[in-house]
Amino acid sequence: MRLESVARVIHVYAPNVPGLLQTEDFAREVLSGPQTTGQEREAVEEQVAARLGRQLLLRKNPAPSVRFVIDELAFRRPSADPGTWERQPAHIADAAQRPNVVLQVLPFSAGIHHLMGKGSLTLLWQQDGRSVAYVEGGSSGLLTDDPDDALHHRLSYDRLRDLALSPSDSLAFVTDVLEEHRS
Repeated sequence: MRLESVARVIHVYAPNVPGLLQTEDFAREVLSGPQTTGQEREAVEEQVAARLGRQLLLRKNPAPSVRFVIDELAFRRPSADPGTWERQPAHIADAAQRPNVVLQVLPFSAGIHHLMGKGSLTLLWQQDGRSVAYVEGGSSGLLTDDPDDALHHRLSYDRLRDLALSPSDSLAFVTDVLEEHRS
């Protein structure tokens, strides 16, 4: 999170809705277990607050350049609450209107790809030009600042980006998903 807050460029691939684009209600639902106790609820609320706090970086000045490639699956698996789900794609579409944010949807038609089942990938470029890669899956994550590893992950990300819908087609896709949900 510290590196993310000072990054100049951020590229994210996510099979699900990335934390930087989650609404408060959606984040709460994602972070809550099926049998959350009172004590666990406090921890969930702390995590939700932290997640929402991280989103401020999209609006800071100067804001980093941020590109999201999000798997279509993230838009096809609604939350348990219809209202929460309707607000989530709308929130993503709003964020994609920001001048520093680019959204691309990786459609099912792209087929099997090399990051399937491996979780999310975040690439961060720092002000001094260094880059780091963070791969997260299940309950663990791996941060690497090795230049060769970061380059490998960047090339992997670039291949996925090339398979994704264009930014304008992605925004149209999100709008279509919202319309499907409403009807």
